[in-house]
Amino acid sequence: MTAPVNLAAALASFDDVYSPRIVARMNDYDVRIAHTLGEHVWHVHEHTDEFFLVLDGRFDVAVRDADGAERTVVLRQGDVFVVPKGVEHKPSSPGGSILMVEPTGTSTTGDRHDGAIPSHVDSTTGHAL
Repeated sequence: MTAPVNLAAALASFDDVYSPRIVARMNDYDVRIAHTLGEHVWHVHEHTDEFFLVLDGRFDVAVRDADGAERTVVLRQGDVFVVPKGVEHKPSSPGGSILMVEPTGTSTTGDRHDGAIPSHVDSTTGHAL
């Protein structure tokens, strides 16, 4: 990718939710964008942190502490949040869009997840824009 990518135009080019598009690569990392709506699945990335930037709307991240206690972090446009590696989390959203930074090859449903993956959640390592 040698040309600039306009994030608004990139988001307008697809409608799928929780189906990230890779807009840039940096070293061994993907910069991905996605539309969000509804519930994701509880999952964990054992070996990497996960960075979220809310581009539009609202994006909630429920996290489970080591003792099993759950709390929800509510993010709005312009907010950033990092889920540390090894922390179980479950995104959800009433609607919006996000930018994520993750190592290339990181699955959207983690190294392991709880239960069935909802049909609107794309278990992928990202799609080309």
